[in-house]
Amino acid sequence: MTKIKEPSVAGSFYPDDAGALKALISSFAEKNKNEYKYKTRAVIVPHAGLIYSGRLAYEGISQLDGKVKNIFIFAPAHRVGFEGIALSSFDKWKTPLGVIDVNQDICKELSEKYGANVNDAAIAPEHSIEIELPVIQSLFDDVKIVPVLIGRADFEVVFAILNEYYSDAENGFVISSDLSHFLSDKDARKLDEKTAQMIEVGDLRDFMYKQACGALGIAGLVAFANKNGYSLIRIDMTNSSEATGDKSSVVGYGCWFLYEGNKNAFIEKYYRDMVVDTVKSVLRASFTDEEISVDYPQVFDEPGACFVTLEKGGQLRGCIGSIIAHQPLFSDLVGHAKDAAFNDYRFEQVTEDELKDIKVSISLLTEPRKIEFTDEEDLLNKMVPNVDGIIINDGPYQAVYLPVVWEQLPDKREFLNSLKRKAGLPPNHFSKTFEAYRFESIYIKES
Repeated sequence: MTKIKEPSVAGSFYPDDAGALKALISSFAEKNKNEYKYKTRAVIVPHAGLIYSGRLAYEGISQLDGKVKNIFIFAPAHRVGFEGIALSSFDKWKTPLGVIDVNQDICKELSEKYGANVNDAAIAPEHSIEIELPVIQSLFDDVKIVPVLIGRADFEVVFAILNEYYSDAENGFVISSDLSHFLSDKDARKLDEKTAQMIEVGDLRDFMYKQACGALGIAGLVAFANKNGYSLIRIDMTNSSEATGDKSSVVGYGCWFLYEGNKNAFIEKYYRDMVVDTVKSVLRASFTDEEISVDYPQVFDEPGACFVTLEKGGQLRGCIGSIIAHQPLFSDLVGHAKDAAFNDYRFEQVTEDELKDIKVSISLLTEPRKIEFTDEEDLLNKMVPNVDGIIINDGPYQAVYLPVVWEQLPDKREFLNSLKRKAGLPPNHFSKTFEAYRFESIYIKES
């Protein structure tokens, strides 16, 4: 006999009338301006009432690849405490939009491999899974769900499940989580931005439950991304004041998608023209005092470090940038475009007449990593030509070369000696306090 779970929060967390529910979800589709070309198989989305967080939930779930046949939903338990992770015994879950099948075959595997137990009592009153279903139903015609409620558990169980089931391209994953709870709008935005940066950098060492009720699911996905060299790309962030107008006590919402690669490679692949056009627009606007207007996706609100290089007639005309990400990438891009043109002490300021002859290039940098070495020969052996950007420092002396410099200095020793001279050190300098760091960069050049 087929067991059907009746909706638990229809009429409270979302409309219990099919027409009203469809109209609400349609309004999210009309407002969705953050859709990326890339389609993913894993997202983080909020789970509050649809009128509060439904727009972001739609933006996140709409990024899922339409070819997936199973959608795992990892959600935190709010109402009933229990150990481990819980599954549903129901074959189908019902909403006003109809029923959606549960893949009980996968649920049985989770029970056998990961100690998951059926716990309908914990799942019955819970909203954090059910709230995602109307959006899924509106976007997918033929899909099954694997609802997983997380109790007192370790994030590694989520990581392990992702690690096993992600290899099947028919599986998609939804991590259900809100962000901060019941802070003022100002304090919530500050804390949520900190949370976003931790997710995007992939460093959750100081991650706390007050930052996200679905912390275990998020941590599992971040660990999976780190293991595979993947990135979590920001789609959007807001809080409940967007719907209520009340900024005194809000709940934060954010959504991200998993990209199978480096964030900078994602930007280069999908937004290289926008990056170049932004730098060119900044240069032109510098002579007209006009405001530049660029409609950019929120991945450019993530912290980023870049160098902007100007060339004229094949010769360097200015180059300034950041080694460490300390502000949104878009701000870094705009600021260094101006600095390369007007604040590089090695050159006269760029003039308006020169603009037609200026070619721009942008290097998007990864986080520097310290190189451990015993002596200079060991350092030289560990440097990778045409891949590594290198930073050196010794006391007050510091210098950096981007990976593109290998084109002019392909020999490792010449590269390092030149970098020492740039730092103000003699080529034969070496000491116990000498340090070196490596980073990589994506190079975007104006065609």
